[in-house]
Amino acid sequence: MMPIAMTVGAIFYSFFGKLSFLTPFLIFVMLFLTYSNLKLNDMRFKWLHLWLLLIQFGGSLAVYFLILPFNTLLAQGAMICVLAPTGTAAPVMTGMLKGNVESITTYSLISNMLLAVAAPIIFSFIGTNQSLPFMESFLAIAQRVMVLLILPFILALILRKFTPKLITKIGSYSGLSFYLWSLALCVVTGRTVEFIIKQNATNHLIEILIAITALIVCVCQFLTGRAIGKAYDDTVAGGQSIGQKNTILAIWMAQLYLNPIVSIGPGAYVLWQNIVNSYQVWRKRKVL
Repeated sequence: MMPIAMTVGAIFYSFFGKLSFLTPFLIFVMLFLTYSNLKLNDMRFKWLHLWLLLIQFGGSLAVYFLILPFNTLLAQGAMICVLAPTGTAAPVMTGMLKGNVESITTYSLISNMLLAVAAPIIFSFIGTNQSLPFMESFLAIAQRVMVLLILPFILALILRKFTPKLITKIGSYSGLSFYLWSLALCVVTGRTVEFIIKQNATNHLIEILIAITALIVCVCQFLTGRAIGKAYDDTVAGGQSIGQKNTILAIWMAQLYLNPIVSIGPGAYVLWQNIVNSYQVWRKRKVL
């Protein structure tokens, strides 16, 4: 489905590019469906999560300033691939790999909530709004990001408190997230292709370098996450937590707050992380 969705989005970019306004709504619904199955009693914060958060937020700034002297777009592309929170499908993949689903679900929630606070600060300094006063830039970004990431969680909690049967029923349709993700992938791919085609300058070299950098970041995050997770007897969840990213959200943020060409980074990351996950599932089934 992933290559089909990206191919359709790329071929019919003029159509799907016009639907880019749907992206935040699709992200909202996908997160809400994910959170509708959350049971706070099953969630426990671990030391593992703290290390993973340091990599997500500290690592994103580290790779940005490390690559910045060479190229700004390359630095932003690497940063957004590290900064992006855990993908909404990561708990499903963790379950397929016989990992700790509760652990990654806990981290996914925490990483999304902290991103809602951190993203406005980070993008205010290095994004397209850096010419604005900090507080004005912060509030402009926070208004979009916080509503998008925090409101689905609050809505799910309210419904679980007052209408538990309804939220349970909604949670039974969480599989719809996959189809919404596919549609969102068509839209963001179309928007990215549309930008590349319409840009005046030819930046093909930097586009290729951004995609290659995303591959390096992807592999490093999976390996690092698994290594840290192994120390806490949580190998699979550790790797999936920082390896599998919410690339739809990352592409949307890159197109909105960074140079749109940077969205090629998380766009390529979609391909790399699915190749890694496909390999992991193949190995797991081979062992079984």
